[in-house]
Amino acid sequence: MNNSKEMMMPEGEIVKAQQDFLSKVYAWMVGGLLITSLTAWYIFSSGFWMQIVSNSILFYGLIIGELALVFILSAKVQSMTTFLAGGLFILYSALNGLTLSVILAVYTSESVQQVFLISAGMFAGLSVFGFVTKKNLSGLGRFMFMGLIGLLIIMFINIFIGSTMLEFLFSVVGVIVFAGLTAYDTQKLKEMYMVQFEGGDVATKASIIGALTLYLDFINLFLFLLRLFGDRR
Repeated sequence: MNNSKEMMMPEGEIVKAQQDFLSKVYAWMVGGLLITSLTAWYIFSSGFWMQIVSNSILFYGLIIGELALVFILSAKVQSMTTFLAGGLFILYSALNGLTLSVILAVYTSESVQQVFLISAGMFAGLSVFGFVTKKNLSGLGRFMFMGLIGLLIIMFINIFIGSTMLEFLFSVVGVIVFAGLTAYDTQKLKEMYMVQFEGGDVATKASIIGALTLYLDFINLFLFLLRLFGDRR
């Protein structure tokens, strides 16, 4: 039914529907980033980050909790209420702020702000490219997934040899991978615009999971750029 409706829609209406859907995705994403940023700054300013670093159970518990929330949202979002899906996304954003507060103790505030702005500019450009390009980026998505596997391999090897060169390579590959995924994921989300015609709850939940996807792309892009260009205290 959606396919036939899509075929009957004028090109201008399709573009508007795509823009409307992605605007909802970006609204959730920006909201999540704002929650993460404010939480990280508050935890750092209060000094609670030292409790997180010194308590390995707390630190790894937060990491496991974040991974669990991403898995639950990705796998079960369609069976959740909109309120629960939104609440879990907000909770994940706050938990991520707790763990990311540590980077403010490692890098200078000025360099964190500068790299954040660079990341935002890169993300915006790549996302616009993913939206406007006529080229099918599914091949790029598969290649970037292989790049993720490569990142894990490099990280595992470097645990044992501690190579500065591999550390640099890890960061460079990470930037490339999440830059590519930003463009690919934006195009993939653009193609989901028809969910808007399936009812409010479906569209809202789709925008939440889309926001989570782009949020993860942005955060990882930021962290890898910070590894390359951040000034340590």
